Amino acid sequence: MVNWRAVAYGMVTAFVVGIISGLGLPFTDATLPVVGAGFSGLIAGGVAGYYSHEGMGGGALHGLLATTIGGIIVGLVLIVLGTLAAGLGGFGLAVGFLLLIVASGLPGAVGGAVGAMFRGEEEPMGRPAA
Repeated sequence: MVNWRAVAYGMVTAFVVGIISGLGLPFTDATLPVVGAGFSGLIAGGVAGYYSHEGMGGGALHGLLATTIGGIIVGLVLIVLGTLAAGLGGFGLAVGFLLLIVASGLPGAVGGAVGAMFRGEEEPMGRPAA
């Protein structure tokens, strides 16, 4: 079951970190744009996985969902602002948009699993047999 509150927390984090990642990691967006998307994916996935309450598998799923949806929102904002579309048209714009989504989605799943590990939900203990 998907915890949409955890996905929303991750989406907001993906949006905020995705928009300001160029400011936090100077010169990486110009030379290696995947570094900013990977960084925001790890952070946002970790937030979604931490709040998912479903273990590592659920954390990875929530991190993937949050960063993919957040990547779509960031990509649309960047297209509207003209940053991603500078010099690109049609097919090039679509490939750049897809690269942004994939580059944040995969680290988001890893970040979600790590965030769920930090949560440290313990299994309920059963009664002793003796």
